[in-house]
Parts: sequence; structure tokens; C-alpha cells
Amino acid sequence: MERIRTGIPGMDEILNGGIPKRNVVLLSGGPGTGKSIFSYQYLWHGLTSGEPGVFVALEEHPVQVRINMAQFGWDVRRYEREGTFAIVDAFTSGIGEAAKRERYVVVDPEDVGNLVDVLKEAIRDVGAVRVVVDSVSTLYLAKPALARRTVMLLKRVLSGLGTTSILVSQVSVTERGFGGPGVEHAADGIIRLDLDEVDGELIRSLLVWKMRGTRHSMKRHLFEITDKGIRVYPDKVVKLGRSFSIQTL
Repeated sequence: MERIRTGIPGMDEILNGGIPKRNVVLLSGGPGTGKSIFSYQYLWHGLTSGEPGVFVALEEHPVQVRINMAQFGWDVRRYEREGTFAIVDAFTSGIGEAAKRERYVVVDPEDVGNLVDVLKEAIRDVGAVRVVVDSVSTLYLAKPALARRTVMLLKRVLSGLGTTSILVSQVSVTERGFGGPGVEHAADGIIRLDLDEVDGELIRSLLVWKMRGTRHSMKRHLFEITDKGIRVYPDKVVKLGRSFSIQTL
């Protein structure tokens, strides 16, 4: 099976080598869990490996996305100039001087059809292998009943164009779901990131809930965010609950 390596230290080990090609993965978690960093790192590894990418910015200004990535040493401007990376601006609606310099702008971010048209253009222009949509929840927050339909539409487009994609999904701090009714059935894979307070300390952990087409770890693994990005520890399993523990395999 052809796989797309995430490039995140330790992650590909628990995915048995990487994400199966053309899979659409829901990256779910609460605020501060590292979803955007995970996504940036996934795209950056692709760029440095010769795999073009597209980032869809629904919750942040494209300028801020570039700044956030550069903080980890991931300066994507060179790849934009070379035509192997693109940011789809689905945040500003084209308002503002900086927005006017963006090439791919979604005039009405609430119009999923408009978003899909601009996304298709960007994917074809750069020959994208990897795509991230951050966050897909924004498209159906006001109408949660549309969650599954929206994810299915994006899945058909993204898989049909041959990309392996991550859809970032927001959940509340206390919610253990995946960010919308039915989305867990629409996605090919689900990776859940969590941030839990244990004895006055915040512990980061992740769980691969499902991944079509491959075996994967069924355990909850410890991970951390460093100045170089995310590092997953495939040999460290987190046990939550009354008897919290971190076990080394």
C-alpha cells in the first residue's frame, strides 16, 4: 500500500508507516491541543520531501499562518514563490490590503461551493499531494446537521484529486466527540488530540481512533510540543482516569 508519511517523529510508527494515500483524516481536539501545529508539520514535511501542498485558512489570516509556521523554522514563502505551496484564504473574504495580495481567496467562506471551487484551483495549480483544512468545523458550526454532508463533499473532492488530507475539527474542552454529528463515519481516519489536567499538570496525549486501510496502534500515546514541532512517543502509553499513569512499552 502506498502511504504518505506524516514526518512527525513517532507518529508514523503508530500508523504502521504513515497515512494510506487518498485518505481524508479528521484531526480532532480541543483548544491548545496542537492541531494546527500537527497540520503545519505534516505540510512542511511534504514540501521538504518534494510533495506540494495546500493549506485552507478558515480561522486565521493567511499572514498569521505564515508567521505561525515560521516560528518553528517552517518558512513556506519560498515554496509559494516556486509554485509548490498555496494558502487558500477563506478567512478575510478579500477584505484588507494584505488580503488583496493573496492569490486564492474565497469571497464567501460560508459558501462551501465557492470554497470547493477555489480549493480545486489551488490543488491543480500546485499539483498538491497534501491538503489541510483548518478548521472544517467552521463550515458547519451554525448548522451542525450539515457536518457529515460537508465532510463527505470535501472527501469526494480531495480524494478524487488524489490528495491525502487532514481536516482539523474543533471540539470543546470537555467534549470527547469528534466535532460534528456523523463526521466520524464520513472520514477515513480519526486522530484525536487531548490535553488533560492531572495532579495540577497538563498532559498531552493522542489516540488513532480509526484509519482505513492500515493497522495502527490502539493505545493512547504521550506527545509533546517542542520548538521543532510535535514529537510522539510510540513507546509511552497514557492511562487516564483515577489511576493515571504513563507506561513505557
